[in-house]
Formats: sequence, C-alpha cells, structure tokens
Amino acid sequence: MLLLATGDVIAHSYAPGRPGVASGAELLRALPPGTIAVDAVDAVDVVAEDVMAEPSWDMSPSTMLELARRARSAILDRGFDGVVITHGTDTIEETAYLVDLLAGRAAERGTIVLTGAVRSLDELSSDGPRNLASSLVVAADGALRGAGAVVCVNDEVHAARWVAKVDATSVAAFSSAPFAVLGRVTGGRVETLSAPPPRPPAFGGDPASDVALIKTYPGIEPVLLTAVVDAGAQGVVLEATGMGNVPVGLFVAIAELTEWGIPVVVASRCRTGAVPLGEMRFGTGLAASVGAIGARGLAPSKARCALMVALGTGGIDAVRDWFGRL
Repeated sequence: MLLLATGDVIAHSYAPGRPGVASGAELLRALPPGTIAVDAVDAVDVVAEDVMAEPSWDMSPSTMLELARRARSAILDRGFDGVVITHGTDTIEETAYLVDLLAGRAAERGTIVLTGAVRSLDELSSDGPRNLASSLVVAADGALRGAGAVVCVNDEVHAARWVAKVDATSVAAFSSAPFAVLGRVTGGRVETLSAPPPRPPAFGGDPASDVALIKTYPGIEPVLLTAVVDAGAQGVVLEATGMGNVPVGLFVAIAELTEWGIPVVVASRCRTGAVPLGEMRFGTGLAASVGAIGARGLAPSKARCALMVALGTGGIDAVRDWFGRL
C-alpha cells in the first residue's frame, strides 16, 4: 500500500515542542492501537512518501494532476495494491475527481482513497488518525476495487463524482446527497452500501491546466468570458442557475468562443441530473443553442476538472463527444 502524504491539516500539530507538520511515516505511527481499522492493516505493508504541496485552499492544478499521475503510476507501474492520499478538505473533492478521471486501468487493479481531517493532529478528538486508519482499510480491503477514486472520512466512503464538502467545521463535513455513500468502515472491514457511478470515458493526451470557472449572475458582463481566454484559459466553465440557465447577454460571447475552438461548459449550481443541456425542457438550457456544452449533472468545480481532462482528447468536437459520454 502506498501513502502519499501532502501534509495538510491532517498532519498539523500546534502544541509547543512538537513538530509543526508530521511526515507520512509519523502519521502512520500516530495511529493509536485499538482503533477499529488498525488491526485490519497490521499485515499490510504501507510505504509512506511525502509530497510537497500547497495548502488545500491554494492547491494548483499542476499539483492535483501530479497526485493523479502518481496514484495511477503506483498501481500500474510500481505494483501497489492501493493508494491512500492525505489531502486538505477544502479542495479534496476536486482532486479526488481529477484522480478518478485519470485513473484509467488503475481503477480496476487497485483502490485509490483520499482522506483528510477537519481537526489538527494534536487537537482534542482529532479526526485525522481515524480517517487515515479507515482509509487504509478501504484501500486494503478490495471491496470497492473498480469504483475509482473515493473519499473516506468519518468512516464513510464517498464516490469522487458525488462527494461535496457541506460543513466547514464538523467532522461530518462531507455528503454525497442525493446519492448514497458507497460504503462504511465498521469493525475493521468495508461494508458496501450502494453501487458506484459509471466509470468516466477514457482520457486522451495531457489534460489542460488552465480552465476558468466563472459564476454567472444577473447583469454579468460578457467581457469576463473573453478576458479569461485572453489571459490564457483553454476552456471556460460557467456556473449557471436552475436547469443550466445563463443570462442571454452571454450568448454572443459563448458563440464566439465556440467558433474560436474554446469550449464553454455550463454546470448548474443546483442538482440537475445527467440530462444533456440541449435536451432540457423548453425554456431552459438555452445556451446549448449557441454551442455551450452541458456538464451532465456535475458540480461546477468538478465540471472544471472534467473539462481539463476532456481538452486532452482533442478539439472542441472531441470535448463535446467526451462530455456526451460522461
């Protein structure tokens, strides 16, 4: 088993005389004997590797992509049975989905688990050691092999496509609603509770790292779209309202970007389901008529990850086809 430790909150200590950030090896030693998951991984060989990374709230796309590549390579090229990645909780859902999209055949051969903590390592009732121990159980158990990347926190296992951070301070900070969690760690084993989402389409070349995410609002100026492209963005995700609605004042800009080969993906801030943008009921999803691509029910932040990967498959037609199979 490989542990990739990024040294975020799960590894932080603030008490005087203690190291500020624990290494991956130190995190493993911090697992208290007798916790529900420790006995299940006693016979598992865990190799810890520390990864230099920004804080979760400031993590760059290049670091996210590096974690995805290292996780995939660990299983396909280095022969590990599973990978656990410690990560800050602010953007763990984005990194988890990017890892999932890029896992490819690694998802069939091993389990990739991301975990983190809301409380620091030396805080009262820290959730880090338990989350790490439970994640090692998930990675070693094999019950969710084939499910792709998952997030394990608070003894719950969430699909990367569905998980979202919904509370900034509670140890029960994550939810997959309206979908069910994939499983639960109990008694040192994984209890599966629901089927994972379908695997994403195969990815092509190198993902793009410069994709803009713009929240739409009443009165938004169309120049914002062209400005991010002028600054180097290779694609744009628009956070829409309702059933994929964006102000009509953006339609000309969307059409122009589409003609220039810059894909514009529309992802609603609401739950919409995986209905194609152009097939929504009359009066909604109108941006499809000027070339916009629907996000197939993805949250805007995850639609950005998906567009990064889709851009590696080719031009705008290839991106449109890839999202059509998502």
